[in-house]
Amino acid sequence: MSQASRILQPNYADWIGRTETREGGVTPNLAEMLNAAVSHDLSARREVRAGMALPSLWHWVAFLEFVPMSDLGEDGHPALGGFLPPLPFRRRMWAGGDVRFRGVFHVGEALTRVSTIRGVTPKEGKAGPMAFVTVDHVTTGAQGGVVEEEQNIVYLDIPPEFRPPRRMPAPARCLYDERVVMTETRLFRYSAATYNAHRIHYDLPYAREVEKYPGLVVHGPMQATMAIEAAERHTGKAPVRFSYRVVHPMFHDSDLRLVGALAPEGSAIEVGTATVENYLGLRAKMEWAR
Repeated sequence: MSQASRILQPNYADWIGRTETREGGVTPNLAEMLNAAVSHDLSARREVRAGMALPSLWHWVAFLEFVPMSDLGEDGHPALGGFLPPLPFRRRMWAGGDVRFRGVFHVGEALTRVSTIRGVTPKEGKAGPMAFVTVDHVTTGAQGGVVEEEQNIVYLDIPPEFRPPRRMPAPARCLYDERVVMTETRLFRYSAATYNAHRIHYDLPYAREVEKYPGLVVHGPMQATMAIEAAERHTGKAPVRFSYRVVHPMFHDSDLRLVGALAPEGSAIEVGTATVENYLGLRAKMEWAR
């Protein structure tokens, strides 16, 4: 039995099948906040207004968690043991997911999300024992749009020093390669727009001294949101599926590149974020209807 399996010997399988239903939506003010955080010199210019089609992945801010201060952990995350299982690891991160779009949502539209825990899987990695929690979300809009997605969350311990994963090179030939300036201010604004109190995104002493990162960590969901916007803008296509995985942390003190290369099948584009040193931070694929 692996060390990760031994750690998870308590019956965390009891969490599998657990469901949660949330009501929410993206108000014009919230959409303005998110737009200001993710826009850059080359992104689409948007005049946010009630009733406009919600850009892809912006529904992620529709169900903000307003957790009391007393229920936050040292890292700023909500304490575990409610909907998500209380796994015995100090670090929790959004690792990736797979999103399928069936229609669109709109600013101001009432949305409902039903979330189900599908799996709790122990693994051994370069950083030691870890566990992946898979959550299925089905978001439905009052006007008929539906988004189905799988979210993968990784749990692991904080290492004594920064141990970066293996670097994955960015595509050699790209349809586009755009540079976005990353700053502490951008990360703070995205944290504010998403009501995300995770300190690795805005508290530099904490990120360095406690979690052993060399800088503030760029949010995975922000990278995905920027990546899909660039892919839509350059292809002129509406996505039916977007799968993504965080493969390396990105930091605030280096520009972020948005890259995309057409996939061989002809109805998809391989996209992601990359560093100026030419390795990927987020690896993703956007598909559209044939």
